[in-house]
Amino acid sequence: MRFRIILNIDKRGGKDRLPINYQYECSAVIYKILSTSDSKFSEWLHENGFLADKKQFKLFTFSRLFIPQFHVEDSMLKIISDTMEWQISFVPDISTREFIQGIFKEQEFGLGNKKAQIKCRVQSIEMLPPPEFKETMTFQTLSPLCLTLKRQDGTDEYISPTHPMALTLIKQNLQDKYKAFIGKDFPDNEHAFDFKATNQPRSSLITIKADTPQESKIRGFSCQFQLTAPIELMKICYEGGIGSKNSLGFGMVETTKENNKQI
Repeated sequence: MRFRIILNIDKRGGKDRLPINYQYECSAVIYKILSTSDSKFSEWLHENGFLADKKQFKLFTFSRLFIPQFHVEDSMLKIISDTMEWQISFVPDISTREFIQGIFKEQEFGLGNKKAQIKCRVQSIEMLPPPEFKETMTFQTLSPLCLTLKRQDGTDEYISPTHPMALTLIKQNLQDKYKAFIGKDFPDNEHAFDFKATNQPRSSLITIKADTPQESKIRGFSCQFQLTAPIELMKICYEGGIGSKNSLGFGMVETTKENNKQI
């Protein structure tokens, strides 16, 4: 289930700036709002999530913030607009439409860190209809796509969607998410599967937990791509995100106009 949230921004008191890297703060807001309604669900989702072969998946993702007007000042975003849009998506059956709309309705929360923060109030929330899923579709990232390879020393290497291993990683990741959600292996491993970026990916290095001992940097890539996959995996890609670190705001996608041209 995918939701579009319109946020009113209260800039009184000089609170009109956000850190450029705000993904972790957005993720924390989602957990906080969930915990106000169902603390056990939020705690379980945060600590455990869905498991497949010891891999952990939260099975939700979110977009970048769509801010109509802003300036970049001193590595911060100075917000000019009075409203902004945010999209959040959950794999179906994690919770109901009424549950999500109910807990987000008229919520007020601070977004940002000690150096830069704005106050937000949910003006409206609506569930967006899913696209018509097909076995070949084209997508645009709404938040950067993150793909990781493990080096011999155990550290992560972040690779581009054009890397030779991208297809293998994406296929395995979607099958793992299916197993985590459904509880069994994906049944048809011989089904056609293909992935290719259709424009030049744009790289972003995003700081998580900035200015803390836990600070880390994650590289993601914004691009358009074409995916061929079974319908069940296509739905997971759309609802739960593609690639890794989805619950930190990576891998949310939307369909492109090219899908309307398909027969």
